Amino acid sequence: MTTKAEPLHRPVLVLNASYEPINICAARRALVLILKGVASAEAHADVFLHAHRRDFALPSVIRLLEYRRIPHQTRALSRKNILIRDRYTCQYCHKTFSGGDLTLDHVIPRSRAGETSWENLVACCHTCNNRKGNRTPDEAGMRLLKYPRPFSLHTSRHLMRLVGRAEEQWRKYLFY
Repeated sequence: MTTKAEPLHRPVLVLNASYEPINICAARRALVLILKGVASAEAHADVFLHAHRRDFALPSVIRLLEYRRIPHQTRALSRKNILIRDRYTCQYCHKTFSGGDLTLDHVIPRSRAGETSWENLVACCHTCNNRKGNRTPDEAGMRLLKYPRPFSLHTSRHLMRLVGRAEEQWRKYLFY
């Protein structure tokens, strides 16, 4: 079942005034930025929003009209961001799952002074988490797919590229 609100949730690539990709927002937010005169549409989706007196082509890419200095970007340490960083993939068995089928694993268990940090948390399926238990990956005979690291600006751009694969109009801005 589709609703009329769905087009407003479409992802829109946000570019700085210098055409550097800086974010992804919902089409609704992009329209607000355009109507406020803060951004302009660089590319449009093949979807229209029908208002009382006017039809709007929903943007696919917007560009801010004034350059915004973007400080070194860090993301909050959260379950959602760990799952995004690890691409919803168990870091031990390398299988992809839905968010509800994954847990977070402390690589060095908390009982052994393992911290709750970007460098010590990984996405893990229930089976692998139970198998690893209260041991380190080496002790459990398990190998990590990737060593965990903080969510960086580079990681954010990589995610934009992944989302952008489905959006043909984004490619020239994401440096494929």
